[in-house]
Amino acid sequence: MTSVPTLLKACAAGATALIMSTTFSAAASAQDFFSFLWGGDDKHGGDRKVVSFSSQYKPGQVIVSFGDRRLYWIQKPGQAISYPIAVPREQSRWQGVTSVSMKRENPSWTPTPEMRRENPKLPTFVPGGHPLNPLGVRALYLGSSTYRIHGTDAPWTIGQAVSKGCIRMYNEDVLDLYPRVPTGTRVTVTWERFKTGPGEFAEVDAEQRANAVSQRRSSYERRAYRTRNVRRAELN
Repeated sequence: MTSVPTLLKACAAGATALIMSTTFSAAASAQDFFSFLWGGDDKHGGDRKVVSFSSQYKPGQVIVSFGDRRLYWIQKPGQAISYPIAVPREQSRWQGVTSVSMKRENPSWTPTPEMRRENPKLPTFVPGGHPLNPLGVRALYLGSSTYRIHGTDAPWTIGQAVSKGCIRMYNEDVLDLYPRVPTGTRVTVTWERFKTGPGEFAEVDAEQRANAVSQRRSSYERRAYRTRNVRRAELN
């Protein structure tokens, strides 16, 4: 016959197992929810990948396609590394051929007077390396303009048309691109879309993902936006 202490120990062990199972199941469910909301692993703009590409471009060149919402670095004739990007808003559209005039690691950021007028809460200056620096961890400056290819402190914007003219990348992607692109690299910026496979255009899933995100945007994210603006204001 089983003793009372043994029964109590068995009950306690069972209760502990039930609690742990419930806790981890809830955590897993929460993770599944946010993966669904953002498209998995916060990669709602897509992933970096190697693709077939037009052989008219020389190895080492950078092609920015606002139409595809992708940046292509030509790896070799007929092949490129494709990175997801955030592109300019409609009123900030531009295109042309330029080059990388300057490179910066952990760049500092100073908002323009126009940005400050639109959002007076913005800080006057954000030092390089700060977690709320909109330029992220690396920046490639384009020609004599104020446009840059850079990282971001807002990865959820990748795949969307939200910038003032700059090309945003995930920080891990701009870290990958940065050493591949020396000063003087030719950069073609266009709204043209490109075929990246046999008879196929680049997959533009970013807009669909962005629409889905906006439709399902939770109060959690709205609170995050408000918190972020408050923290930006505190930098002043």
